Amino acid sequence: MRRVTTVGSVAAVLMLTAACGGGGEARGGNSVQPVGAGKALADAYGSGSGYGAAPGELSGSGAGSAAGGGQAGPAGQLAVREIASVGSVVTDGAGATLYRFEKDTPQPPKSNCDGDCATAWPPVPAADAAASAGIDAALLGEVTRSDGTRQLTLAGWPVYRYVKDTRAGEANGEGVGGTWHALAPDGKKAVDKKQQAGGGGQSGTGMGMGMGGGSGSGGYSRNPDKELSVAVNEKLGRILVDGQWRTLYRFDKDSAWPMKATCVGACAETWKPAAPVDKSKASGIRPELIGTVKRPDGSEQLTIDCWPVYTFTGDTEPGQTTGHNKQGLWFAVTETGKKAPVSAG
Repeated sequence: MRRVTTVGSVAAVLMLTAACGGGGEARGGNSVQPVGAGKALADAYGSGSGYGAAPGELSGSGAGSAAGGGQAGPAGQLAVREIASVGSVVTDGAGATLYRFEKDTPQPPKSNCDGDCATAWPPVPAADAAASAGIDAALLGEVTRSDGTRQLTLAGWPVYRYVKDTRAGEANGEGVGGTWHALAPDGKKAVDKKQQAGGGGQSGTGMGMGMGGGSGSGGYSRNPDKELSVAVNEKLGRILVDGQWRTLYRFDKDSAWPMKATCVGACAETWKPAAPVDKSKASGIRPELIGTVKRPDGSEQLTIDCWPVYTFTGDTEPGQTTGHNKQGLWFAVTETGKKAPVSAG
């Protein structure tokens, strides 16, 4: 849908206003908590550790003072924990998920996360770290950071926590920016190992086949001729996916009238603006609901019922919906452009 300014009669403008004025939906719900969430990490590390931040304290690239200057508590005895949406991940002694950064290097070990990055992703100290069942102690090591402190490594990868994981068993950092991933016990990405173990399928996403595809049992069906279609999710119902079967999301800080996309910069690195589609290659959605909006950088972004839509880098397998209800601001999109049910996330 292109912006309409002076084209057409007053009646046409009024009709467009009515079509794109549906911005009155209430924002609801807190961010989804992964299966296995437990005790508050702030309690586990103590008030003086400076570790942990309440959801929503960080904005944009996730800097600020929420992490107390990036300080972190000791690693303690590492353990392996199963998180449904991610797989078998390594946690510290308090149950916090541990991460690796794709811009670091394991051979030789080198950390490239400093300054604001280290505030949002506190490096885990090397001292006092110990392995438990399922983790090879020989894979534990350390690297000296630019400030002279010693950081824990696993299979050569520098190890971090994430300030938005505020309770044991959370993995809110998985997939952030497409560069942060929860660690598997061998130092690889936990999500990759989960996918390999499932034969590359879509384990646990609960997606059925798309429109006209019959009823699936947790599988999925991609139509290479479609750039936009409807998938059936057992929790969220009928939601929109792109041609690669990636879930589409809308952002509560955007607006439908006037159409405006506000996710830019670091935000757009995590939430990728969806590209415009050919309406003739869309299935299960009324053509008049499909449009575009010009972004601040001049590029065109897909809109559904006038809402700009995005894909989430944290969705690492086709049909995943891990971005639904993130921060109480991001929601999977239904075939009518509305938000999928908040309580179902």
